[in-house]
Amino acid sequence: MRVARYYNNHDIRVENIPTPEIGPGELLVRVKASGICGSDVMEWYRIKKAPLVLGHEIAGEVVKVGQGVDRYKKGDRVVACHHVPCNRCRFCLRGHHTVCDTLRSTNFDPGGFAEYVRLPAINVDRGVCLIPDGVSFEEASFAEPLACVLRAQRIAGLGPGDTVVVMGSGIAGLLHIQLACTMGAGRVLATDVSENRLATAKRLGSDIVVHAHTDVSSELRGANDGWLADKVMVCTGARSANLQALGLVERGGTVLFFAPTDPGVTIPVSINDLFFRNDITLTTSYAGSPADHVIALALIRAHRVRVRDMITHRLSLEETSQGFELVAKAQDSIKVIIEPHR
Repeated sequence: MRVARYYNNHDIRVENIPTPEIGPGELLVRVKASGICGSDVMEWYRIKKAPLVLGHEIAGEVVKVGQGVDRYKKGDRVVACHHVPCNRCRFCLRGHHTVCDTLRSTNFDPGGFAEYVRLPAINVDRGVCLIPDGVSFEEASFAEPLACVLRAQRIAGLGPGDTVVVMGSGIAGLLHIQLACTMGAGRVLATDVSENRLATAKRLGSDIVVHAHTDVSSELRGANDGWLADKVMVCTGARSANLQALGLVERGGTVLFFAPTDPGVTIPVSINDLFFRNDITLTTSYAGSPADHVIALALIRAHRVRVRDMITHRLSLEETSQGFELVAKAQDSIKVIIEPHR
């Protein structure tokens, strides 16, 4: 089978490898759609394990079923979690599934930028969802990133009536905007440095869009009866945005850092001004649980999050290198989908 193997952001080669053989409890899935995630192009993070086949936002069709699997059959349309928790450790039992050691060590074989993937038995047992009728493969491939956003907004405590600032209107930011609207946010303000992405943010539900290099705080107060934001979701790793976020949150509010920074980045934090005096919460969120994937698919099926409107490029496996370039530049693309059998 063909795979797109990552060596670095500028060196992705289409190679031929044997199609994986499956064992008891496993599935072989024909990949129909695989999204390129922003984390795929974080070269400092990926290069340490190169060469490898990336791709974790997959949707496909079951083509082989291992012995003992009775919940799925050949021809089923499925999405799969690449990381799955044990559901038994102290972290899982306390609701922190994404810091589970098992979750951090599981994956599928070889990765979504391939014609086929083998789903190990543990993934089949607790990380496969049937795609609902009426949901396309490309729409279903958004289940993983939307699951991450669901978990983040739950941790941030986002609720009805909240004023929400989303910093960065790439794929993650746009999912945050739509989900915040679905969850009943009172006002949503989006920032970015790209006018194209700000226009997309407005089209997908943001009440206000502001260029990140302007006085965002003044714009926010002007549109929000003089108040700052209840929730600030930082969807860019830029240090300037992380600093700016601290000046956009109202007393009693929460700043959630959704995107990682480059290695070694730090920001100064005033303990007295932020925490002791103003009761502000700073937190983060990583990944999503299998339960979040189920909810994400339901939201996609109900069109409460309009994922199809976010797709700007559909490329073949041979065009994966072009897709990585588009995502890394973050200018002319929103969501890039690889279709290995195109």
